[in-house]
Amino acid sequence: MLKTHKRKINIAFTITISILTIILIYLPTGHENPRLLKNTDHVKAQVIAVNNDDLDQHGIVTVGTQDLNLKLLSGNFKGDTVIAHNILIGQKKLDKIFKPGNKVLTVLKFNKSGSKIIEARADDFYRIQIEWILLGLFALFLVCFAGITGFKALLSFIFTALAFWKILLPLFLKGYSPIIVSFGIIVLCTTVIIILINGFSRKGWVALLGAISGVGITTSMALLFAHFFKVSGTVKEFSETLLYTGYTHLDLTAIFISCIFIAAAGAVMDVAMDIAAAQHEVLEHNPSIKKKELMKSGFNVAYPVIGTMTTTLLFAYSGSFMFVFMVFMAKGTPLISICNTNYIAAEILHTLVGSFGLVLVAPITAILGGLIYPIKDQNK
Repeated sequence: MLKTHKRKINIAFTITISILTIILIYLPTGHENPRLLKNTDHVKAQVIAVNNDDLDQHGIVTVGTQDLNLKLLSGNFKGDTVIAHNILIGQKKLDKIFKPGNKVLTVLKFNKSGSKIIEARADDFYRIQIEWILLGLFALFLVCFAGITGFKALLSFIFTALAFWKILLPLFLKGYSPIIVSFGIIVLCTTVIIILINGFSRKGWVALLGAISGVGITTSMALLFAHFFKVSGTVKEFSETLLYTGYTHLDLTAIFISCIFIAAAGAVMDVAMDIAAAQHEVLEHNPSIKKKELMKSGFNVAYPVIGTMTTTLLFAYSGSFMFVFMVFMAKGTPLISICNTNYIAAEILHTLVGSFGLVLVAPITAILGGLIYPIKDQNK
């Protein structure tokens, strides 16, 4: 009877999160700009022919204008052929050179009545289709491998992505405290993820409380050490762009600190879940285990998990900075100068603070498991 009641509660929670996810899909961010879409459409097109006569090669970069003959594959003018321009400014990370056969995201501008195309611009390679295919394969493998649990994991994945896009970022832009907003969103998403996967169970509560404790510790350490590191939020790419576009009220350093514990939250949650699940399994096979022994089991699981997860963070963060490290090495920059550079120091702070959260969440979760899981016979 109790199991049936719990199952009904878990189903109701899953339905509730599904409804909230649908609401988030249609919830406006508050930062839509209708003027950008007025008499404009973004369509898929295929390159039929190119004209590179106006392109000039200067060393390793190319500048100029590439003229493209495009066949429109979507939109109101599907099937029509247009001439579009692709402007190269000499920045490899921004410039694209198209070839016949390429699929291109094309921006069309119309006259006031919308009956005629007055300008076409090749924006970038068309990647939406392959992105949807990749997402579909991910969802398919997840559901096929894990069944209903995989579906719930997929639901939590979508909910978290939407919570970031529709709640977290708009609140940042409106000037709300990044630390408070980020911590609140992390707690919300962590709660949704863990309860969706584990239901309203003691295992779920142990993992949830352990994860929230770990994120709280990571947040505190990020706030403390960011002050001593003297690193500002402007070290992150595109951060200054926000200031130049009118968002001078933003606290970029607070946003940077928020990014530290947001990035570590997933790994912290993984460690908490691993330990909580292991203790639950031990208790299932040995219901008469003592609290201290159950805590010790949690610690024994924590040791190897901490070792691998800490290195995981190092891989993740250093991988994104590999080109920067290569530049320093190629120039023969002394290691002391590298470590003292502001953006390298920011990554060191990022990695070490996140790793501290991982190390400390393990004993906390193990202790919580010993306190929360029911022990049937303490004297045995």
